[in-house]
Amino acid sequence: MKENPNSHLTAKERDKVSYPTRKLYTMGVIEGEVLDFGSGFGKDAEFLNAKGIFCANYDPHYAPDYPTQKFDTILCQYVLNVLLPEEQAEVLMSVSELLKPTGKAYFTVRRDLKRYGYRTHYVHKMPTYQCNVKLPYKTFFKNDFCEIYEYRHFTQVDNGKEGIFENPSPDAELISELATVYSIYDKYPVSKGHALVIPKRKSRNYFDMTDKEKTACQIMMERVKTIVEKKYQPDGFNIGFNMNEAAGQTVFHTHIHIIPRYKGDVENPRGGIRNVIPGMGDY
Repeated sequence: MKENPNSHLTAKERDKVSYPTRKLYTMGVIEGEVLDFGSGFGKDAEFLNAKGIFCANYDPHYAPDYPTQKFDTILCQYVLNVLLPEEQAEVLMSVSELLKPTGKAYFTVRRDLKRYGYRTHYVHKMPTYQCNVKLPYKTFFKNDFCEIYEYRHFTQVDNGKEGIFENPSPDAELISELATVYSIYDKYPVSKGHALVIPKRKSRNYFDMTDKEKTACQIMMERVKTIVEKKYQPDGFNIGFNMNEAAGQTVFHTHIHIIPRYKGDVENPRGGIRNVIPGMGDY
C-alpha cells in the first residue's frame, strides 16, 4: 500500500521460532499441511519442517510466491498489528480463501503496544505503522503480551446466537470472509458463479446495516467479482438485492446477489435490472 510501504521492516530477523508458533506446536493444534502467512524470514516454517510438519511460507516481501493450494492450518503471527485496516482486510480474506473448509487458522496479535499509528523504526529509521487489533473470533490463548485467535470458516461454526447471527449450511462453499461479512455461492444459481455477499449480524435488508457493515460488503463484492471473473470469465454482472416482499425478498436476512452474465444467456439483455418488471426493459 502506498500509505504503508515499510510494513516489511517490522519483521524480526529472529534466530528461533516465534513464541506463538512454539506455543501452538506444544499444544498440539498445528495439524496437516501448514502455511505461515506473513512469514517474514521464515523461521517458524523452518522450525515446523524440522519437526516433520510440512509448512509452506508466504510473505509478499521475503517469500513472494503466492500459494496455489489450500491448507489444514494457517498461522498468521504478529502480521495484523503492522497493517492499515484495508491491508488487514486483504489478509483476512486471503487466509479464508487459502484455508480448507474444515481447517483452522491462528491469528496472533500483540497486546503490549503502547504507541499507535506511525513511528520511526528504531533500527531502520523509517516510518512504520502499528495498531491494536481485535477480532470477533474465538480467543484460543491470551497473556499480557499477545492474544491468539482461532478462526474457522463461518460456514463451519455454530455461532449459538440465533436471531443475531445467521448460521449458513456447512455444505455451502465459502468464497471469502471478513470479520463482519462473508460470501458463498448461491444454492440455486441463476448463472455459473452466482454468489451472495452476506453480513454476519442478522439484519432485514441493506438499509438496516451499519455503515461499517456496508463498507465491508463493498470490499467483499469487489473481491468476489475478481474471483468469479478469474474462475468463470463472464461477460458482465448484475449486482443487487431484494427489499421486502413486494420486491421479491423471500429470505429476510440481508444478502447481496452477484450474478455473472454471459453473452446469449437471454435473447435480449437490454434494460438489465429494469426487467424485474416484465416489459420494462425496452425504453
